[in-house]
Formats: sequence, C-alpha cells, structure tokens
Amino acid sequence: MPSTFSSLSYHLVFSTKLRQALLTVEIRPRVYEYIGGLIRAEGGSLTQIGGVADHVHLLLKLKPTHTVADFVRVLKANSSKWINDEGRLDGRFAWQEGYSVFTVSQSQVETVRQYLQRQEAHHATRSLADELQQLCERHGFDFDPRSLE
Repeated sequence: MPSTFSSLSYHLVFSTKLRQALLTVEIRPRVYEYIGGLIRAEGGSLTQIGGVADHVHLLLKLKPTHTVADFVRVLKANSSKWINDEGRLDGRFAWQEGYSVFTVSQSQVETVRQYLQRQEAHHATRSLADELQQLCERHGFDFDPRSLE
C-alpha cells in the first residue's frame, strides 16, 4: 500500500506544577495560542484547547510517527520556557510531571471539543481529581489520586 491513512485523536490533560493557579484568565489566551503553534510546528493539529488556572486540556490529532511521550515533552518544555521568557508571572513557571492522555474515537470528537470549551463552568463544581477519576474510569483503568501530588 503506497499511502498511510490515519485518524489519531487524543485528549491530553496536564497541570501546572503543584497545581498552582498560574494560568490566569489574562494570560491563558496567549498560552493557548503558543501551544497551538507548537503543535502545528511538530506536525500535529489542535482541534480544541481549554482549561482553567491550574491545568489545560487539549484535543489534538497526531501522525502515526509521533510518540505521545515525546510530543508532550516538547509541548511542555517549550511552552514553559516561553511563559518564563515572557516574564508575565512572578516567579518561575513549570508544568507538573506527568500527564493524562486518552484516545478519542472520531464519533466522540465533537463531544470532547464541546466539553473542553466549557472548562470554566465545569470546574466551578468539579475538581481536577474528580474529573480525572471519571475520565480514567470511562477509559477502563484505575485512578490513583496520589498521581496528582
């Protein structure tokens, strides 16, 4: 077969170091734009981004040649460097180690996209730990709240 066809969508979640509320409403749009640019530069495509002050959600498509771990490492390293270089925060910005990633079937892309658009309202009543526990259960594995420490 001369061509490779793929549709690999992922829901990626990662938080600020120590889950500090550093992604303020004022800086979030610029951070999201920058992350979107990083994704495009690495050959992926961003479908939706959303989050709150202490974490970010991405719905993105990757090529089959990408490894999720390498892709996330590049995103987190370059975006934290950019945030620090911008000097918009007091102190040093860093992402927390680790991340959560879930595959998304094409039939659920729109549902996940809308979910990411409503993160502010969603987190008015639900914590990140509760959210990740539910996502993990939906995807068939156990969630350990200690993983957020």
